[in-house]
Amino acid sequence: MNGLRAVVVCLVIACTAVVSPASAVTPGWSALPVPAAAPPVTVSHLAARGPGEAWATGYEQAADGLRPLAYRWDGTAWSRDTGFPGAGEPGRLGKVQFVGEEMWAFHHRSDAGGILRRSAGGWSSVPLPQTLWTYQDFAAVPGAAWVVGEDDSGAKVLHYDGSAWTAQSIPDGVHYVMGITARSATDAWAWADAGTGTTVLRWNGTTWRDAKVPLPPDSNVHTILPEPSGRVTVGGSQYTDGVARTYLMTWNGLAWRTTYPPLGDTSTEAMVRGPDGALWLPVRSDRAFQSKYARVDGPRTTFSYGPGRTDAIAVRPRALARAGSSLLAFGTVEIYGAKPNLMSERLGG
Repeated sequence: MNGLRAVVVCLVIACTAVVSPASAVTPGWSALPVPAAAPPVTVSHLAARGPGEAWATGYEQAADGLRPLAYRWDGTAWSRDTGFPGAGEPGRLGKVQFVGEEMWAFHHRSDAGGILRRSAGGWSSVPLPQTLWTYQDFAAVPGAAWVVGEDDSGAKVLHYDGSAWTAQSIPDGVHYVMGITARSATDAWAWADAGTGTTVLRWNGTTWRDAKVPLPPDSNVHTILPEPSGRVTVGGSQYTDGVARTYLMTWNGLAWRTTYPPLGDTSTEAMVRGPDGALWLPVRSDRAFQSKYARVDGPRTTFSYGPGRTDAIAVRPRALARAGSSLLAFGTVEIYGAKPNLMSERLGG
C-alpha cells in the first residue's frame, strides 16, 4: 500500500510540474519607452485594435499654449505621429476609437471641434456642424458617431451618420450629458446629470430614453462598458456621509447586480475588460515609484504593480486598452525635479 501511495504521489508531482507553469505563471508588467513630449503632458485616451496597433492621445504644454499629441504603437514600440491636420496648432486630442479599418479621434482645435480620421490613405477630418461651449465626450462605431457637450441652449447630443450631422433630442430634465459610449449604430449609452441626480440614457436607433438603471443612491457614473455579448458594466462612485466608495453594476441580460469591490474611491474611467475576462483598472498606488493595477473577477479583487522607476515620485496610468492577449497602459510619470512626462506599461506579451 505504501508503495502504491508513493507511485500516486510521484505521478501527481510530475503532472503538476508539467501543467502548472503554463497555467499558473502570470506575466508581469514591463515598461515601454515613449518618445518625450514637452512637459507637463496630459493623456486623454488609449485604444487598441490588437497586439500590433494602438493609439494614445493627449496634449503637451508648448511655449504658446497646448499642442495635440498622437502616439502610435506598432506592436514593438511607441512613436509620435505629427502628420495629422492641426498637429502644429493650438489644441488637444481627446478620445480615440477604431471604426472599421480606420482610427477616429476627437480634436479640440481652438474654439472648434471635429473628428480626425486615419486610414491606409492618410489623415482626413470631419468638422462639427456647430461650435459648442464644451465638448464633453465622443463615441464612434461603424455607421455612427456622437459628440456630447453644451451650448447656450443647454445639453447637446450631435449625431453623425457617415454623411451628415443632426442634433438629437434627449429626455426632458437632462441638464448635462457627461459621457457616451456605443456598441453599435443602434445601441449607445450615455450618462447624464438630471433633476433627479445621475441617470443613464440609452439610444435604440430611434430615440434616447431613460435606461432605468437602478444606480446606488447619491452616486455618479464614471464609465459604461457595453460588450458584444450583451453584458453591460457600469462603474462609478457612491457617496455616504461625504465619503466615496467605488461600485460596479453588471447587466446580464435579465437584471442588474451591484457590487462594491475594495477599491476605495478609485475612478473607474479607465476600466477595461482584459484578455483574461476580468475587469482591470489603475488605482492609487501605495508605492511612489510604481504604478498599481486592480483586477476584479467576480467577488475576487487582486492587485499588481508596474515596474519600479528610479527617482519617480508619481506614476499615473491614465488609460488602459486590451491589445490581443496583453494589456497596454498609457499615462504620465513624474521624476524628482521634473514635470510629468509620458510613460507606458504592458502586461503580458
